[in-house]
Amino acid sequence: MNTQLAMKSGLLATAAMTALMLMAPMMGMPEMPIGKMLADFMNIPVALGWAMHVMIGVGLAVGYLLFFRNKISAAPAVKGMLFGIIPFLMAQLVVMPMMGMGVFTSAAGPMQMKMIMGSLMGHLVYGLVLGLTAEEKKITAMES
Repeated sequence: MNTQLAMKSGLLATAAMTALMLMAPMMGMPEMPIGKMLADFMNIPVALGWAMHVMIGVGLAVGYLLFFRNKISAAPAVKGMLFGIIPFLMAQLVVMPMMGMGVFTSAAGPMQMKMIMGSLMGHLVYGLVLGLTAEEKKITAMES
């Protein structure tokens, strides 16, 4: 596995997802400050919560490169977005209940569907950018 590729693609994908999440209120979606949510849950400073968010994004990129990218025959963007559904489901089935928000954010009341859709959008954007940036350039005989 190419560690530099995993770092680069994980950082870019996490940055894209984070930008979308921070802009969510401007699009009529609920605020989704995942770094603050992680910090509150783990009782750590907010900066460390955001650092955890980035580390999770890079870790998921490693998983994508090791276990997913070469197992699916599809365009890179499609592979990435399909992969993005995995952390979305993990967030909704494991992380949100651990944070007291219930399965599929059921404790969010009237904001539940907006929160689910925001999370899905964020994870699909993460997967899209990951899929597009995690492709290794193939060197052809003519280039060597």
